[in-house]
Amino acid sequence: MINDILKDSEERMKKTLEALKKEFASLRAGRATPALLDKVTVNYYGTPTPVNQVAKVTVPEARMIVIQPYEKNILHDIEKAIQKSDLGLSPNSDGTVIRLSIPQLTGERRQELMKTVGKKAEESKVAIRNIRRDGNEAVKKAEKGKTITEDEAKKGQEDMQKLADKYIKQIDAAKATKEKEVTEV
Repeated sequence: MINDILKDSEERMKKTLEALKKEFASLRAGRATPALLDKVTVNYYGTPTPVNQVAKVTVPEARMIVIQPYEKNILHDIEKAIQKSDLGLSPNSDGTVIRLSIPQLTGERRQELMKTVGKKAEESKVAIRNIRRDGNEAVKKAEKGKTITEDEAKKGQEDMQKLADKYIKQIDAAKATKEKEVTEV
């Protein structure tokens, strides 16, 4: 019973951490990465499709992303999608590929990014704490329903706390890594 509750909670915590890491990957930190385009979708035969599914995305240099569409007729659609996105990048096309130059970050933009990184990390920590609370409530409910003993409930809550601490530590580590990436020149 308690193991099921812990397993379910850990699964949810894992998903929260993965979502945060994806969110961090899509934040532009002055270095080119294909993950920058993860949220950019292009209208492909009437369906919003991520750019990386309709084109080959490569990073030949630290400040350059090259996008090579699988079909030439969607090149213009990809350009439009990038311009409409909140990346603040202007695509350069030569008719076969699109090149995105990643400019140096300004001091002001770095500060903005640092705030965003902190905010996203804090939101993830709150989510972890909510999952812990839900797990603890499930343990208490099981104790009230006499399906587990008082000692098992106490151990279950301690394990739930350890689990939450573990994931909060991982969130802090991910935040520190992203902050370091943002502050690098």
